[in-house]
Amino acid sequence: MLKQSKRSNIPTFLALEGLVKARALEADGADIIHLEIGQPSSAAPAMVTQALIEAVGENDTHGYSVSLGVPELRDAIADHYKRSYDYDCGRGDVAVTVGSSTAFALSFMAAFDVGDKVALPTPGYPAYRNLMMAMGIEPVALPARSSEGWMPSLAEMDSWDELPDGLIIASPHNPTGVVLSDEELKEICDWCEARGVRLISDEIYHGLSYGKPTSTAAHHSKSAIIISGFSKYFSMTGWRLGWMLMPEDLAGPIQQLTENLYISAPTPNQMGAIKAFEAHDELNENIKRYEANRQILLEGLLPEFLGDYAPCDGAFYLYADISAISDDSLQLADELLHQAGVAVTSGVDFDVAQGHKHLRLSFAGSTSDMHEAVTRINRFVVEKCHLKSTA
Repeated sequence: MLKQSKRSNIPTFLALEGLVKARALEADGADIIHLEIGQPSSAAPAMVTQALIEAVGENDTHGYSVSLGVPELRDAIADHYKRSYDYDCGRGDVAVTVGSSTAFALSFMAAFDVGDKVALPTPGYPAYRNLMMAMGIEPVALPARSSEGWMPSLAEMDSWDELPDGLIIASPHNPTGVVLSDEELKEICDWCEARGVRLISDEIYHGLSYGKPTSTAAHHSKSAIIISGFSKYFSMTGWRLGWMLMPEDLAGPIQQLTENLYISAPTPNQMGAIKAFEAHDELNENIKRYEANRQILLEGLLPEFLGDYAPCDGAFYLYADISAISDDSLQLADELLHQAGVAVTSGVDFDVAQGHKHLRLSFAGSTSDMHEAVTRINRFVVEKCHLKSTA
């Protein structure tokens, strides 16, 4: 038997596995409401698509770009930080990546060695953990559940026998929707700087918050790696474009890794993305829809299903506490898909220890889908739990 690497034996990304199952049912004629993945139902901004078409028509996109991205896009990203955060950076600080996922892989390879430990607020995005495991980096769970106010505890890490080599934070957070204040973000940055812990700040959901402003860790730490991208606020998931602000000491290693890993991000997509930062009027209309969708779920779903849900002040997820009706969110997600026609993601994807009590629902879709999802889920819960119908 031929050898198979141990590093490839990592957990399945359940949200994407759920999408595969839902698409298979749709192919057989089922009507499925998609709440399982964090994908906006809106298209890329019109001016972005037009810029791509024009660039292709001018035959300006046939070759590689430089490994860290076309200069015009890197300049546009730097200008975005000045306008949106009053933070000064330049082209040399920016790397354009193949989605934010590749930015995480580059960060892990540039900043950590095999055997290093990185703290992960839990629940949290599963690809962090899975990628680290594939690279021989040890992910260490940092509780950030309801009992901790859904916030990672610096005091908890100070009590550990050994400090981690790194810490990942996300604000707005997937799956809980927690948004860190600027003061909370500064406290985390200062803690990491004082203890020599490399901070990675996932800011991919910036622009998606409801009543709470978002701040960048770049303001408070020169050693932090800042990761963002075009998939969420900019509604460009399939374009596979992300970016990172690189600390000075990692810029060289990241460039070398980029050159060898994928050479460069797709040139046509980069040329189109330059216009993304001019599309805020169109994009902010999406925010209004997300906020309306959020209220439809929070006001419409039965309390037995919502339970002690997370704050969902940002991103576009509702992390529901379903412990009143089930202690197996994997099974419940499967039942909702096959019996109610609603695709959701088990909390086990985000929290191996306690995720069996939770489901994540994305409200990035259409408003009509949210109304239909409420109807289907409530009907399912009433039948499952023999509750008196609220209809």
